[in-house]
Amino acid sequence: MSFLKKIRKEKNIAVFVDGPNMLRKEFDTDLDKIRKKLEEHGRVAQSIVFLNQYAPNKLVEAVTNQGFEPIIGMGGTKNDQTDVDVYMSVEAIEAVHNKNIDIIAIATRDADFLPVVQTAKRHGKKVIVIGQNPGFSKGLQRAADFVIDITNGNNRRETKRKKF
Repeated sequence: MSFLKKIRKEKNIAVFVDGPNMLRKEFDTDLDKIRKKLEEHGRVAQSIVFLNQYAPNKLVEAVTNQGFEPIIGMGGTKNDQTDVDVYMSVEAIEAVHNKNIDIIAIATRDADFLPVVQTAKRHGKKVIVIGQNPGFSKGLQRAADFVIDITNGNNRRETKRKKF
């Protein structure tokens, strides 16, 4: 079997990370561990972390060094920080319509992404939701095909909703 045929047999995953929601000091989220966990389900073909314009340069550099593309959302003031949800939703919906992407992975705790999950599933994509407590939306978890709970670092709880 040729290398290209082997690669296409694997499921291609597009992963979108809600930076302001997941990359907080109190969570100590490890993007590399998230990528490795996703690689159990297929090949990570697209990986983007969404940050707001006030993200420190060191965070942007760390995201880049871990092989993720940072996308910076603009708008808002320092006290009313930019919500990156719209930026992330637009990119995720574009991936839903990409025939080369089989699985949409969303790293967030935010129920605002429920319409993205539902749209992906309506278009035949499998959905993995990655999140952590406190505040990991139960609705988002129930809508996903597979859930990876990264609460407390290595104490991972995985829930397979439907067969892949």
